[in-house]
Amino acid sequence: MKWSMTVNTLQRSLLSCVLAASLSLPAFAAEQADPGVPAGRVKTSRGEAVIERAGQKLPAAVGVQVFEKDKLRTGADGALGVTLQDNTLLSAGPNSLIALERFNFDNTTHDGKLSVGVRKGTLSVATGKIAKRAPESVDFHTPTAVLGVRGTEFVVEVIGGRDE
Repeated sequence: MKWSMTVNTLQRSLLSCVLAASLSLPAFAAEQADPGVPAGRVKTSRGEAVIERAGQKLPAAVGVQVFEKDKLRTGADGALGVTLQDNTLLSAGPNSLIALERFNFDNTTHDGKLSVGVRKGTLSVATGKIAKRAPESVDFHTPTAVLGVRGTEFVVEVIGGRDE
């Protein structure tokens, strides 16, 4: 008798756990699908240009939103222009891989943080409001160097580089 009560109790507990997990799964999936607040938007796109987000490759068409943690990739005939929320302009040339590693921006105070990895190819930059307010809050880095931003426009080129 005791054994059957214990088995019934275990079955009920297991059923409760499975039910709770299945009810929370849609909320978890929705949370994973939502990349958060947009960091910016694609303004120009030519040739092969994609946005890599959460393991998926999305066409980088004009108007598509860009988010923190996105990677911008262009092919041999590709070019991509992105305007971030603080009005920073990023222009990637052919055969480039650019990682938007960190972006947050307060439109009222202009406080924020911008960190971009230039893995390969070329990136032309015109800095925006974050760099004007606090240049130390902006960095661009390559596989071999970190660039602190003190000016407003510059170009970075990584020859060879990583394809990840």
